[in-house]
Amino acid sequence: MPFRFGPMELIIVLVVVLIIFGVGRLPEIGGAMGKALKEFRSTQKDIAEDDSATKTD
Repeated sequence: MPFRFGPMELIIVLVVVLIIFGVGRLPEIGGAMGKALKEFRSTQKDIAEDDSATKTD
């Protein structure tokens, strides 16, 4: 049975993050995660484009 995140698990994770990092650093952490996701998606897109260009050559 796969593990799924429900509302209770998300609340627990949020509380743990608040305890570890504090309320003041949450915007900083959120911004860093957003930038990381954007970079990851950009890299995935570049890799997919390179693969499709290689296959058509």
